Amino acid sequence: MNWDSDPSRKRGYHHGNLREALIEAALRLIGEKGPAGFTVAEAARAAGVSPAAPYRHFRDRDEMMADIARRGFESFAARLRSAWDGGKPNPGEAFQRVGRAYLAFAREEPATYSAMFESGLSFANHPALHAASEQAFAVLREACEAVIASMPGTKKPPALMVALHIWAQSHGIASLFARGDAARRPVPMSPEDLLEASVLIYFDGLKLAAKS
Repeated sequence: MNWDSDPSRKRGYHHGNLREALIEAALRLIGEKGPAGFTVAEAARAAGVSPAAPYRHFRDRDEMMADIARRGFESFAARLRSAWDGGKPNPGEAFQRVGRAYLAFAREEPATYSAMFESGLSFANHPALHAASEQAFAVLREACEAVIASMPGTKKPPALMVALHIWAQSHGIASLFARGDAARRPVPMSPEDLLEASVLIYFDGLKLAAKS
């Protein structure tokens, strides 16, 4: 579900749906001002409720942001898992699908993506958010393990290191070039082609290192 831009979703508070109305209002504000650019009172006003209403569901602003980010990571993990599809028909092709899914999420849900990665929330204080983020990273690590296993030779790089490197590449390209908002930078090639090229160069380098 795209919370950021779905025109079919009604704005404002409807009885029994206060939590969802506040989440949608907060996402609109994140899209306009960034994850640090609004208050709980502003989210309440945007949702058409009293300033005290959000505290029926959220202890404070951080808890509201953590809920948004958790939902985002859960949706993100599901999209990456679907793209990976068990590594079919082969790890290399499936890995490329994961990269495209990563960039598509950042482009289609920029406010959610910002909440996930730019809110500055402590995982220690929000264990459910941490668990959701680990679910998403686990898909990338699983994909890296499968690609590494398919490499020739016996000298294999550690999967965690590779997953962290690929994540950094993906996140950097998504943040700079694949977002669906004004923060996107122009580039003379598609973000998907840029990511695919960088990943291929990276894995080619690992193969050469394994042979040396």
